[in-house]
Amino acid sequence: MDIRPLTDSYAVSPQIASEDMAAIAQAGFTTVICNRPDGENPPELQQAALRAAAEAAGLTFLVNPVVGGAITMENVQGQAQALENSTGPVLAYCASGNRSSIVWALSQAGKRPTEELIALPARHGYTLEPFREMIDQLAKA
Repeated sequence: MDIRPLTDSYAVSPQIASEDMAAIAQAGFTTVICNRPDGENPPELQQAALRAAAEAAGLTFLVNPVVGGAITMENVQGQAQALENSTGPVLAYCASGNRSSIVWALSQAGKRPTEELIALPARHGYTLEPFREMIDQLAKA
């Protein structure tokens, strides 16, 4: 497991497994967001298996599948709603953490400066520069 904090209350990770849930809870997270569609994973890494493990560890498990290269406003709104409704720190995961970084940045447009929304994920190797214009547009909406 490779947790990459973007803020004090939001972190991303590459794919996690059921056996990671207890450590995620012990690290202080209260919510796990799955940004990876089931079609990308074998059965043991699909949402149902991870949901059961997360709930057994006392975590809230939410599903917001993001298709690479096809992020929707529903994805952005879903991520924003999950963050707003969480009772504590959130860990979001996908294949690499990139999609979880992108939907976070888009969901935070207008709440944080664009520079920060690009720079925080960049510390972990995620390049959000191509989303600058979209972040700026959402910030104005």
